[in-house]
Amino acid sequence: MLILDMHTDTLTKVYNTGQSLYSNSYNIDFKRMKKHGNYIQTFAVYIDRIYCPSNAMKRAIELIDVLYQECENHKDDVMLCCNYKDILYALENKKAPILLSIEEGEALQGSIAALRIFYKLGVRSVCLTWNYRNEIADGVAEEISGGGLTVFGREVVKEMNRLGMLIDLSHISERGFWDVIELTTQPIILSHSNAYKIYPHRRNLKDEQIKAVKENGGVIGINFYPYFLNGSNKATVDDVIKHIDHMISIAGEDHIGIGADYDQTEPVFEGIDGIGHTTEILEGLLKRNYPESVIKKIAAENFLRVINEVL
Repeated sequence: MLILDMHTDTLTKVYNTGQSLYSNSYNIDFKRMKKHGNYIQTFAVYIDRIYCPSNAMKRAIELIDVLYQECENHKDDVMLCCNYKDILYALENKKAPILLSIEEGEALQGSIAALRIFYKLGVRSVCLTWNYRNEIADGVAEEISGGGLTVFGREVVKEMNRLGMLIDLSHISERGFWDVIELTTQPIILSHSNAYKIYPHRRNLKDEQIKAVKENGGVIGINFYPYFLNGSNKATVDDVIKHIDHMISIAGEDHIGIGADYDQTEPVFEGIDGIGHTTEILEGLLKRNYPESVIKKIAAENFLRVINEVL
């Protein structure tokens, strides 16, 4: 089955430790993607707070450079893709499709020019904030302030719409979420977010937000991070499926995908083969009598629809 995982932090892991994206001890690598045969992975350029604000753009460029080098060194196995046609071409030529995102709009350092240059470098999705305030908006850790999109943030949303980039609202404050929903002319994504009703973590989405994503035509990627699933450091397939069940009850089958959030700094996924674990969850849906047509949508087709529409 074709799988599209919209978010992993593996790029940061390998850069920090000197391992390779081709083969490593973490949750995702090119070798396992190629072996699976139908696996599309979005690699996030995560900007840690220690680099913000002054070194955020430099950090982003360094991480993008690592991905470029790895893709060039293994061009027979993987292909950096910028749109839907690229993904189809890669799959037809037995290459694992790679997508590139930025997690933390601080990487722009308040510059629309930087956004356009990142687009030219192949970035096709930007998570507008991480948990904290930046030039674009407030993150979820700041939402007590009631802050949403800034004037610059509104310019970013409009330019991302014009360029054809996926606006990722994972990590943004609730006010910021609604500001973007009101402003955007394109479907948005939440690459790695869960349901607040199932577990009330600040990173999870309230029912009204889930409904708004449906009305916008966007897609939410289910996050496998245990603390977002149940508040502990361990989670089961059942925990993941509870969030899927709830979101589908509100948004329907066309607006849920996978955003596993593998290879965070915390060792919550230690010992897990990311691709195998994702497959296990999809098999769990099948055992719970989900139609194969719906599972295919969750596995890849819903995010591919938005990619085809926006990029």
